Order: sequence, then structure tokens, then C-alpha cells
Amino acid sequence: MKAIRTFTVRPVLAEALAPLDRLAANWRWSWSRATHALFASMDPALWEHIGQNPARMLGALGQDRLDELAHDEGFVQRVREEDERLTAYLEGDRWFQRLEGDKPAHIAYFSPEFGVDGSLPQYSGGLGILAGDHLKSASDLGVPLTGVGLFYRAGYFRQSIGDDGWQRESYPLLDPYGLGLTLLRDGEGSPVEISLDLPGDRVLHARVWVADIGRVPLLLLDSETPSNSDEMRRVTDRLYGGGGEHRLLQELLLGVGGVRAVRAWCALTARPAPDVYHTNEGHAGFQGLERMSELITQDGLGFDDALAQVRAGTVFTTHTPVPAGIDRFPRDLIADYLASGLFEGLDAGRAIALGLESWSGGDPGVFNMAVLGLHLGQHANGVSVLHGEVSRGMFGMLWPGVDVDEVPITSITNGVHAPTWVHPALKALSEQAWGDAHTDTHDWNDRSAVSDAELWGVRQQMKAALVSEARRRVAASLSNGHAPAWIDDLLDPEVLTIGFARRVPTYKRLTLMLRDPERLTALLTDPERPVQIVIGGKSHPADDSGKILIQQLVRFSRDPKVRGRIVFLPDYDIGLAKDLYPGCDVWLNNPLRPLEACGTSGMKAALNGALNLSILDGWWDEWYDGRNGWAIPTADTATSDEERDDAEASALYDLIEHQLVPRFYEREGGVPVAWLDMVRHTMTDLGQKATSDRMVRDYVQRLYVPAAAHDVALRRDGFAGAKALAAFVARVTDAWPHVSIASVDSSGIPAQAQAGDSLEVTAAVRLDGLSPDDVAVELAYGRTDEDDTLARDHSVQRLQPAAAPVDGVTTFTGTLPLAVTGTFGYTVRVVPAHPQLVSPVELGLVTSPS
Repeated sequence: MKAIRTFTVRPVLAEALAPLDRLAANWRWSWSRATHALFASMDPALWEHIGQNPARMLGALGQDRLDELAHDEGFVQRVREEDERLTAYLEGDRWFQRLEGDKPAHIAYFSPEFGVDGSLPQYSGGLGILAGDHLKSASDLGVPLTGVGLFYRAGYFRQSIGDDGWQRESYPLLDPYGLGLTLLRDGEGSPVEISLDLPGDRVLHARVWVADIGRVPLLLLDSETPSNSDEMRRVTDRLYGGGGEHRLLQELLLGVGGVRAVRAWCALTARPAPDVYHTNEGHAGFQGLERMSELITQDGLGFDDALAQVRAGTVFTTHTPVPAGIDRFPRDLIADYLASGLFEGLDAGRAIALGLESWSGGDPGVFNMAVLGLHLGQHANGVSVLHGEVSRGMFGMLWPGVDVDEVPITSITNGVHAPTWVHPALKALSEQAWGDAHTDTHDWNDRSAVSDAELWGVRQQMKAALVSEARRRVAASLSNGHAPAWIDDLLDPEVLTIGFARRVPTYKRLTLMLRDPERLTALLTDPERPVQIVIGGKSHPADDSGKILIQQLVRFSRDPKVRGRIVFLPDYDIGLAKDLYPGCDVWLNNPLRPLEACGTSGMKAALNGALNLSILDGWWDEWYDGRNGWAIPTADTATSDEERDDAEASALYDLIEHQLVPRFYEREGGVPVAWLDMVRHTMTDLGQKATSDRMVRDYVQRLYVPAAAHDVALRRDGFAGAKALAAFVARVTDAWPHVSIASVDSSGIPAQAQAGDSLEVTAAVRLDGLSPDDVAVELAYGRTDEDDTLARDHSVQRLQPAAAPVDGVTTFTGTLPLAVTGTFGYTVRVVPAHPQLVSPVELGLVTSPS
């Protein structure tokens, strides 16, 4: 019989073991080796069986075993020590507390998914893993951040592969109590409930679960509450489980409900209200409209004033390089919700305009969540240098008249949380050599600290663990439940191992490796120097194109000729990833360039000593240096997708056969010394750059600190700054169509200019009633190309007003010493000028000579 409900019965802990509850409730255990080992030691077999989760462990262990452990003095001492370590971690000053200058008091970080641990399956792929690592590093660095997301009762999905190679999905329900989450309650002990008024007299309620991620609280809103109708209870059923209005309700709950949950959390914990709101992708964009509604109804601000205030403190991160990756809703559907009273006091017509595709070539009947995010976030970024370039081109239409290079979207390259992703064996080697487990801070090139034999031994140990796990997973996945004899020969720890695992949209090209099956088979089955490939990945349940790719790969891998050398491991998740990244010698990534925004799986592999073999896309485009792996040439000149795939697959095979294989199998005393030279360089160089600690420090210093300063400046004195900025924007926007450059004159340059000469520039500008202080008249100069276009690295000098306006014309002048030799050019432009603009072209208002 099937139970109508399941829940977790918690044991009674003896006083000596009471700290176990606290240790289990703080997800720091997921990256603390000692805490993790403490819970595992209680019953190693059971620990594996229940999915390595401390809260589940305490519920499954049984009272007798817990009572036995309470009398084990050695175990009790370990519990006490771990509790003391947790206290020290939570209370001590860290990097953020030692950071000089004004800092944010509180940052709210919104994301539709969070990948904290495999036992908390609230993620689908890289976006969620990145968000989880962001929280962990914020905790390690002491950043006062609160995560905001949704609690999906069935998570994403569990994957199995049928006998026909087709992906199948299942959705086991999750018990939040059994996972170690805490229900947010008010001062009287009642659950805090967030409510959203919806069209049709419907109300969406949500309770709030709290997960302590070290020092960082993660608030997860859950619509499974008795207050809801059956329809509303299903809103948070699955991550990315529905489209249309179902997806819209999820995003409204995340954005609007998330802001209200943060307000409730701050009130109950006496935390300051956030002065920075960070939206990780466009899914949470409605948080900006909710904050505008608050400012209008509670503080009496006008629409423009509220917009200025919200923009000042908002950071928007875009993760997608393709329009298809953006959530878009019918305009009429959004209009119904904006007119329903959900956003009290908000002008529905003006609010909807913030997300419409109103540019030439856009669809004005579509509400675009990335457009909303960019309109509501004054501080915006992509997630790698290349992705920043792609984003500026992709969204440049929002700033008409602005050169693509100047579109105000910067970039902060993603990183990964080293304590989470580095294998315990490698951490142990680091402790042995340097006295600590911080593998990302040491010089692995120092052979006196770690010998080749030691490093190679650990690398082989990690590979052996992957081989063992792969055999176990494949055996468990067989439909008859019986492991055939060939399982024992599946993979070999001595063979060059290439890993490939990620989500399976078509642009990531899972099956590029199958382009020439005969050549791949030859590489895999070479009798002297074989190659083996370990693959994992999930396709979205609605993406049949991705499922077909998985099926093709699985069918190839089941051919007896290659069965021991290529394997697809089902149900790719954090747990499998922790074996896969360290166990591979090489990490393969072959997306269509430039469609990989960043791609962090290769970073995780690199931190474990794997070398990357990748298309120059995402992070690899900026950090590949010829010594940390290999770059697959991009066939940019191909005339078709087929030709491109053929060329890039051929290059992939060539690299494996002629560079990877010889270097890996060339040995000195049984050790591949030249290969390890690359491993050492990779671990030292990328170990310092590819971490989420570096990433979060970049966010703090480059985006959070400026956003907090802008928020404070505009909020001061009863929002005087916000009102002044809004008035300025309105004034210059109205006047700008009539702002023009009447003339530009230069003098002082001889027929043959040379370094040391000076350029005198005078620009006559019609300001149409604007003050010279309202604008910046800029001299842009530098080297030019054959089309007389200024180079990307051109310089800008501000010209100064020379005298009072005459007949409506103001003269601006400046002197420029000529220090650049070669072809030189310059131009003059006029842009708005205000101390609270983060970019001179932020308003999309630029006037150049006609």
C-alpha cells in the first residue's frame, strides 16, 4: 500500500550528543571534511544508503545506536570539537569584516535554483551550482548575504536510462524536515506565511524554509501549505517543471514573495534591510517591481523616484548568451497580473513597459524577463569576459545610439567553491605538504613540497574511485538487476580518461565526439595507448532533441567493441560530479562558440588536477594559456553547421591522438612527468583564479559596494537623491532630441604631427535649456582602423565650458598632448552627466557630430 504522506521522526539525543542537531542543521557540513566524516562514522553503510545527509542520518540511525554513541567517549569528544569549530567559524571576523571603507550592510541574493548539496536537489545545472557556490564563498568570506529561492517539492528530476537508451524521469517527493531545513516561525511559534493577491480573487500563500549555509541563511518559499488551494499548492512542485502561467507564478513568488520573505526574516532576526539586491538571471526580476511598490505606498515616492531608488541598489547578472534561454511571457498575461492589485500603487502601463521588447525587430507583445532585469538593475554583468561581450551585443538595442563596446554590462567571471569540489585525497595531500587543505592557495610547481610520485599517486587514487563508482552505477542501472561479467572490465584506472558531463541542450554538442565513429573507436580501443570516456548529463524533460542525443550516445556506448572504454553514467548530480571531476585526466567541453556563457565544470576538474580540452568559449577563452590544457580550434569560416561540426570533431580527434595520448603515456619511472608539469601549472594558476572566493570578492568590490553607495546616497534625507536623479533623467530625456553639436574646430596641429604636439579642440554645443553641468562633452581619441573607427581601448577626455552660452550655444574646449604614434583619430560627443550614473551612456542618450 502507498502511504498518503511521509515524514521524518527525529530521535531523542542524549545531552552529550545534543550538538549533532546543530551540526546537522548547518550545511557547512557539506564542505567540512571533518563534520562530514563525523556523521559518516556513525554507520558508514547507512550513510551511503540515505544519500549522505546528516538530518536523514539522525532520523534513520535508530535510538539504540545513538544511545550507544552517547557512551563512546571518543565520539563524544569529536562531536564537541566539531561544535566548537562551527562556533568559531560562525563568529569570527573574516575577509569582509576587514575590508576598509563603506560596505553593504546586507545583500539579498535571488536565484531560481541553488545547488548546495546533492541531498538538497534544488538545482538543474550550472546556474544552481553557481548560486550554491556563491553562498558558500559569501559565508567563508563573511559577506552579509541572504539567499532567496523556492523550495521545489520534487526538486528537478531523477534520471534513468531505458533499454532503448531513452531518458526517463521520476520525481520523488522531498521532506524538508528530513533534509535539515527549518520552518520560519514568528515570535509566537506560528509559521510565517507570505501571501500574494492574484487575478480572479486567487491568493498564493507560501511558507518559508531556512537553510543555514554556514553564516548565510537561504530562504526557500514553499507553496505546499494548508492555506492554498490545490492549484496554488502545485506552484512550487518542480523546478522548471511547467511553462506559461505556471512558470510566471513561480517567478512572481520568487520575486515578490522573496522580497516579502526577506522583510519578515529581517524583522524576526533584527537584521538591517538589504541595501543591495542581486538577481541571478531574470527569473527574479519582479523583486524590483515589488520594491518600487513599497516605495510608492510606504514612502510616498513617485514612479520615477522609486525606479531610480530601486535601480541604484540592484545588481543583475545575465547567464544566457542566447535569446531562447530567456523567460518570455505574453504581454496580456503580464498585464492581467499588473492590473490585479498585486503591485499596489504601481502604474501598470509604465511598469509593463519596463519588460517589453519595444525595439525595432522585437516583439512588442512579449514581456522579456532579461529586459526587465536590465531596466531595474543599474549594475549589470555577464559571467565571463567573452560573455560580457556577447551580452553587450545581445542587449545593445536597449541603448540605441551607443557603441556595442560601451553598453553598460560588465563581466565577472564565475568561479567554483574549492572546499566543496576538491577531492578529500587531494586535500589530505595539501595538508601533508603545507599544513592546510587550501589546495587553491599553494604552489603545486614545488616538487620539494609534493613529489611527482605523490601527486601521481593521488591522481590515480581518485581515478580508481571513479572507476569503482562507474561500475557500481552501471550495474545498478541494468534493468534485470544482475551485473554481467563485463562490468568488471568497465574502464581502467591506468587508461587516459576523458570526462564530459553537463546539461544536454543541443548547443553543448554531447555527440560531437561521435562525428566519426570509426576514428573514435580506434582511439578507444588502441591496444597500446587506449583512451576512455566517462559521460553524464540530463536533458530537460520537455527537450526531446537533447534526449535523442543522449540516446545516440548510450547506444554507441553499448556496442561490445567499445563498451569497456566509453560509458554514460545516469542521474548526473552533485554526488556523481564529486567523483567524476577528480577522476578524469582531461575535461572535455565542445559547445558552439560563443554559446557557453562561462561553463564551470572545467574549473572544478582543473582544481583537482585535470587538464581541459575545450573550445575557446566562456572562461576558457580568457584563461587558456597553452600550458593548462588544449584549445579545440573553432571553424568560424565553415559555411554550414555540418561543415563546422566535421571540422571541429576532426580537430578534437587530432588533439587526442597526437598531443594528449603521447604526453600522457610518456613515462619516466612509471610517472608521466611532462603531463604532471601541466597538472602542476593548472592547479597553481587556475587554482587561484577559478574559485568562487575570487568571484565573490569581485562582486563585493566591483558591484556590491558601488550599489550600496548609490542606494545610500539616493535614500538619504527622505530620498532627496532619488527625487533629484529622477528629475534629472526626466529633464535631459525631454531636452535631448534638441541637443546638438553645432561645430567642432581643432587647431595647433602642423601638417606632419608628431609626438609632443598638442591638439586644441573647441566644440560648440546647443543644449536646449540644459545646463553645462547636466552634460559631459567628451573628446574620444586613439588609434583608428582602416574604416577610421576608434580602437576599443581608445581614451576619453572631458572638455570644459569656456564661456557663458551665446545665442543658445555653449563652447567647450580642451587641450590634448599627442602621445600616441601611428594612425590617430578623434571625435566629440555629448552625454548626460550625473554623479549617480554608473556609465555616461546609461540613459542611452548620446549626441555626436552630424
